[in-house]
Formats: sequence, structure tokens, C-alpha cells
Amino acid sequence: MGRVLAVCISEKRGTQKKNIHHARLIPHWGIEGDAHGGRWHRQVSLLSAERINDFKNRGAVIEDGAFGENLIVEGFDFKQFPVGTVFACGDVLLEMTQIGKECHAHCRIYQVMGDCIMPREGVFARVLRGGEISEGDEMTVVSRAKLSAAISPSDEEKSGSGLSAAVITVSDKGYAGQRQDTGGPLAAQILADNGYTIRYAAVVPDEQTEIEAALKLCADVRNIDLIVTTGGTGFSVRDVTPEATCAVCTRMAPGIAEAMRAASMKVTNKGMLSRAASGIRAKSLIINLPGSPKAVRENLEAVIEPLAHGIRILKGTEGECGHSDEHGKE
Repeated sequence: MGRVLAVCISEKRGTQKKNIHHARLIPHWGIEGDAHGGRWHRQVSLLSAERINDFKNRGAVIEDGAFGENLIVEGFDFKQFPVGTVFACGDVLLEMTQIGKECHAHCRIYQVMGDCIMPREGVFARVLRGGEISEGDEMTVVSRAKLSAAISPSDEEKSGSGLSAAVITVSDKGYAGQRQDTGGPLAAQILADNGYTIRYAAVVPDEQTEIEAALKLCADVRNIDLIVTTGGTGFSVRDVTPEATCAVCTRMAPGIAEAMRAASMKVTNKGMLSRAASGIRAKSLIINLPGSPKAVRENLEAVIEPLAHGIRILKGTEGECGHSDEHGKE
């Protein structure tokens, strides 16, 4: 069991969060008044009070919210929990979606101390159920059985979020923290801009078993509608994302990958070298994107419009569209 020690927000991005002691959490959005709220997977950030105290013992003089954390909680070492863990705090339910983050620009703490704990110790969550959170509130881990009883199937529909999506970045260097992931966040932004709710994001190494495990988690456990991968689609011996995708899919959807290659060929003839695959597992559609941000945008924007129709056909919520021939027959 944990206990909330601080509730922090920043009204503008790029400014330090301040402890406001009490806040209202909005379902599928985040903390009311916080600039980082939105229909994405990093709505609320959490940091262990114990890890902050360890950092302070090294001589750091910091205030609540200095690391960019929304909630400081004692009693939990958050990075030890797997993605998908759900925490309850009063009426609020938070589902952990990401562990750690890339440090895009070294913050003031790093400049003073030569280190910052948020990139490796902080975690992110989305708000499954809203409510009030205050300093002193208890936080617990919710079992999957209790979670099913606590949230009705209509909750996601009430949010107006439409279809769900996951973004899995495949990169040895990204997984090791040696390279900033730019393709994955861009894919997530494009999907969010097109009405998808980002429910999961992760960086995995170029290992086929790890890629397969992440795809299965999103399709079988998380029931995510659209699963997008970035990276690992080229000719390098370590590029095995298409192999992992084909291994987990029960049916292939080659037209999507072919359409992306055709779009890339209009920009460069090197587009033919992409080995990206696309297919279906259960009720989830999986598509592979290249790793570079430029190629991510070119490929995803080439196919984004018809994807929702295909996914709804897969889910059984929309019918097939027919094309009439010259005799008026379907």
C-alpha cells in the first residue's frame, strides 16, 4: 500500500510543476489544469518518494514537482511494476502505460547534479476512472478481477475516444537509452490527432521474442485495436520486426504494407527496401512502420484514413463496403 505525499501540476509545458495538494482527475484525460493532460498514454506521471529522498541524500535541494512528476507516492517502487498495472486512489483508477522516458533536454536538476531520476524511475499512467486525489490518500494495486467489476465496458465509449492504439518502438539503442526515440512519439501524435486513444507505448530491443511478447500483450491482454511498430524493417541482420509480426498474426493484410511502400517510392526508390508487414491477431490490426520520423510520417499518413474502417469491420461494428460494377451489381 502506498500514500500520496504531493499532487503537482504545471499550467504550461516547459515550466516546473508545483504542489497544489489536491486535484481532480478527468477520465481519459489527466489532471485538471495540468498542461500534460490529453488523449494519450502519458496523462499522469508518478514518482516514488523513496527514490526522491535517495536523490536528496546526495545533496540535491529540490521541491515537489521538480522532476516533472504529478504524484509523489511513498511505499511503491513504481518501476518494479509491469506496464498495465492499475492503481486505485479513492475513486480514481490509474493504469500504468510507460516506465521511464527519454530526456529530450537536460533539465536544471541534471545541470546541477549531473543526473536526473525521472528518465529511469518515473512512470506514466492514463486515467481509467476519474475523481479527487489529495495528499495523504492511500494508493493500492488493483487486481484484474476487481478491475473488471470496477469499470463497465461503456466507460471507454463514454470518453469519446474512439479506437485504441499502441506504439512499440523496436530499437537496441533506444532500449539501452543510447538513442532518443523520435519515431514512436511522432506515430503516437499522428494517431492521437486522428482520434485514437494511445493506451500503450514501449521500447523493446531488436529481439524477435521480445517483439512478439509486446505484440501479444497488446492484442491478447490489452485488446488494443491498432498496434503500430516503428523500426526494425530493413535489411540489417538485427531487423526482425516483420518476422515477429508474421509469427504472431493469424491473417495477413498485405495491402497496407504495399500501400506504404508505394507511398515511399514516390519520395525515394529506396522505399522498395522496406520489409514492413501488416496483419491481424484476434481483433487487433498490426502494422510495421520504419524507424525514422520522416518515414514514419510518410508511411502512416498514407494509410491512416482507411484504417479505422478496416478495424471496425474486424471488430464487427461496421459493414464491408461494396463497389458497384457497370451493371449496378455489387
